[in-house]
Amino acid sequence: NVVDMDLNILLGKPPKIEKNIKTPSFKSLPKSATFDLVPTAKLVISHPSVASKKFLIHIGDRSVTGLIAQDQMVGPWQTPVSNVAVTKLSFESQYGEAFAVGERSPLAVIDAKKSARMAVGESITNILSAYIGDLRNIKLSANWMAASGDDEEDFKLFEAVKSIGIELCPALGISIPVGKDSMSMKTSWDNESVTSPLSLVVTAFSECQNVCKTLTPVLEISDDFSMLYIDLGLNQYRTGGSIAEQVTNQTTANAPDLDNPDLLINFSDAIQYLIEAGLINAYHDRSDGGLFATLCEMAFASRSGLDIDLSEISCEFNRILFAEELGAVIQVNKDKQQHIIDLFKSKGIKDIFYIGKTNKSQEIRIKHDNQVFVDSRANLEALWSQNSFHIQSLRDNSELAKEELETIFNDNDPGINESLSFKLDFPNIHHKSKQKIAVLREQGVNGHYEMAAAFHYAG
Repeated sequence: NVVDMDLNILLGKPPKIEKNIKTPSFKSLPKSATFDLVPTAKLVISHPSVASKKFLIHIGDRSVTGLIAQDQMVGPWQTPVSNVAVTKLSFESQYGEAFAVGERSPLAVIDAKKSARMAVGESITNILSAYIGDLRNIKLSANWMAASGDDEEDFKLFEAVKSIGIELCPALGISIPVGKDSMSMKTSWDNESVTSPLSLVVTAFSECQNVCKTLTPVLEISDDFSMLYIDLGLNQYRTGGSIAEQVTNQTTANAPDLDNPDLLINFSDAIQYLIEAGLINAYHDRSDGGLFATLCEMAFASRSGLDIDLSEISCEFNRILFAEELGAVIQVNKDKQQHIIDLFKSKGIKDIFYIGKTNKSQEIRIKHDNQVFVDSRANLEALWSQNSFHIQSLRDNSELAKEELETIFNDNDPGINESLSFKLDFPNIHHKSKQKIAVLREQGVNGHYEMAAAFHYAG
């Protein structure tokens, strides 16, 4: 028999959970941290949150469906520093979908609201490297992890959800239609307990109007191009909760934040206009590891050196390098440099600076007034790759893992490049009566769709 149930039982007003929680008192923290430049830089670049995750990518199929337009790897040397994932709608279309992730869980130890806002901000600065057209095309998924039942963590969860669900996202004109939660992030035994701090992972999704216009961190090695740095942190350079503080065992009270939603909207408008016009050559956002990691990863992906001068920025050198505020570095044609700077300033983004260019010496040189950081691209990339190398050595063939690591030091390695050993001078093979071809595959093989498409387009 058909079930006849009053829908009010299912869809009526369910009982609401009420919790009475007093605002907890938090420990006061120091206001500033101190860093020793060179040791801190090397610890930051090798920290698991910043370092290469190539070992995770090698074991996965990166081309399922044949519609992958941009995965984790970029450039001739397949460096895993992509800002965004992009897929095509079909084999014939240049339209697609873009996905990006934002996560700033360590900040929740200091300020849960800032942690949530920065996670949203990071997901947006990542996805903006794809041609999505308009910020309001973005939809977010929020994955919350908290220790429900702990008064302090319940308070943080309420504050964080309110800060993005009621305040930030409506101001940005975007919504969070989907998400999930894990509310059991606490364990107890023998009268002791461990409580995980609040974590939020934000996934941004949007249509992509042209997958071919997706930007990567790969730089053009030429004096004809300039590198511009855009700071969305309002020149505050707050290091609270940063990787630099973690590796030096410090925790300060001043964490970064998404202070001005309008600034992010205007940044998005400018970046999307420049992508549409083809005026940006490379793009990489600032997140874990700060500006130092952003610049290094662009150098790694391009196998180039950098000549960077940050003297125009009025702040301590260490804070400029290691603060994890929102922002980005772009490479543009030198002839268009002033036009692009003027565009950002016309949108209220005053903190945009020409910071330098690439070099062919394979040295990364970063200066601020009379302070200079210098190291080779290969040395820094080897540090960045150590964690992945050791895990790969244990899991896979250790000799092959070592060979891969050693290629980092080969400045003459051309990487993947198009060098055909034959001439494309065969006649047109399109016939009115197309041949029938069967594509056979083994169980577990997923490449039959793209192979069929390749034969279809070959005629």
